[in-house]
Amino acid sequence: RLFWNEVRPFDWPCKNNRRCREFLWSKLEPIKVDTSRLEHLFESKSKELSVSKKTAADGKRQEIIVLDSKRSNAINIGLTVLPPPRTIKIAILNFDEYALNKEGIEKILTMIPTDEEKQKIQEAQLANPEIPLGSAEQFLLTLSSISELSARLHLWAFKMDYETTEKEVAEPLLDLKEGIDQLENNKTLGFILSTLLAIGNFLNGTNAKAFELSYLEKVPEVKDTVHKQSLLHHVCTMVVENFPDSSDLYSEIGAITRSAKVDFDQLQDNLCQMERRCKASWDHLKAIAKHEMKPVLKQRMSEFLKDCAERIIILKIVHRRIINRFHSFLLFMGHPPYAIREVNINKFCRIISEFALEYRTTRERVLQQKQKRANHRERNKTRGKMITDSGKFSGSSPAPPSQPQGLSYAEDAAEHENMKAVLKTSSPSVEDATPALGVRTRSRASRGSTSSWTMGTDDSPNVTDDAADEIMDRIVKSATQVPSQRVVPRERKRSRANRKSLRRTLKSGLTPEEARALGLVGTSELQL
Repeated sequence: RLFWNEVRPFDWPCKNNRRCREFLWSKLEPIKVDTSRLEHLFESKSKELSVSKKTAADGKRQEIIVLDSKRSNAINIGLTVLPPPRTIKIAILNFDEYALNKEGIEKILTMIPTDEEKQKIQEAQLANPEIPLGSAEQFLLTLSSISELSARLHLWAFKMDYETTEKEVAEPLLDLKEGIDQLENNKTLGFILSTLLAIGNFLNGTNAKAFELSYLEKVPEVKDTVHKQSLLHHVCTMVVENFPDSSDLYSEIGAITRSAKVDFDQLQDNLCQMERRCKASWDHLKAIAKHEMKPVLKQRMSEFLKDCAERIIILKIVHRRIINRFHSFLLFMGHPPYAIREVNINKFCRIISEFALEYRTTRERVLQQKQKRANHRERNKTRGKMITDSGKFSGSSPAPPSQPQGLSYAEDAAEHENMKAVLKTSSPSVEDATPALGVRTRSRASRGSTSSWTMGTDDSPNVTDDAADEIMDRIVKSATQVPSQRVVPRERKRSRANRKSLRRTLKSGLTPEEARALGLVGTSELQL
């Protein structure tokens, strides 16, 4: 064949034009050609070249290969995921969904043999009846034996696709309807729009009643000139302060967020395609019914197509009403009537959803800053104060001890005087020892350090044995006091940073300042 584009100048309506009165083709004379020679020269060799004998690897079996390698490989690869050819034929005739699934039907639709391939395979089989066909050729020959193969496969594919396709159309329409109701009844959106309208009227010096919602897309981009905060931040701050019961908006418009991901133009095309496929399926069923078909199967498919037609009609009505509902919602939101049909549903929902997401993020940031400022103010109230001066502890007073603790005041005073007397009667170095330090050493002695005191006392040559024994007796007596006999709480222990041991005190004595502070002797009596 010569693949040219045919022209028909004799049919052109230009007889009045001077240039078109005579055509080149009208002046040409017919020429006789040798058809037999041309047929010999330009005969298609595909039939002879495509028929080949393929010897198997073992050298015993041969196969007839008619198809080209690309087509044969594609069919052989497809056969690896399909049931055996005989099972496929029975499944197609009976519409057996258990033997063949949706993917298998779609795969077979790409393998339907053409009339030319069918003719080639049959001729090759007649020419070489003793040689078996290749696997791809045998599969195509099996498929070609099924009456109305294409009609059966398309009808079956529509039956298996219908439920999924219907869901892909119905669910977005339901989401759109639900989203419209969510926006109409959302209080937070009203708070945001009213706040934004008030800010815009002040900045513009106007008294506008409304604005197009498409401006919400630009709100996060507008910033103030002082802190460089976005207009959305200031709107969110005002809404949080003036309307504490407002929400984050995004969590309340989930249907709008889902609708923002749907192409409603494509959805309308899918609905129209469902209607076309349903009508074509009726034609396929009529064509199949002319051949052998079980009455039960025919009745089942007829009922299915009738139900599909009714549901598609209902879907079209629902689609029209929901789109009209959306247009009414746009009028409700202030869109001009002449522009509502030009509004893209997907874009409108996307603007609302993205703004709501930005608002939620900004609102969380504003609430965090508000909480930080509240915590900072609370810390400033108690800065520089003791914990007992704070509100939590200021009103409380320590409970009186349930049991008496420590030595009585009289006993403690008598103990102090006796220790002073002992220290004064000892050597001059011992006179400088303080009863206060002696009192403090009672706690150290109570921790099991009596031996160290004894060693320190024995090492001092200026201290008599009797004085040391008397000091140790009083220390042991004080350490072995029963805690339950103490009635007055003991004073808090002082820091041990400047503490001195009794042994070093008895050796080196007290400084004048320490003796004067303890009131042991007068300033004039102190001798170093």
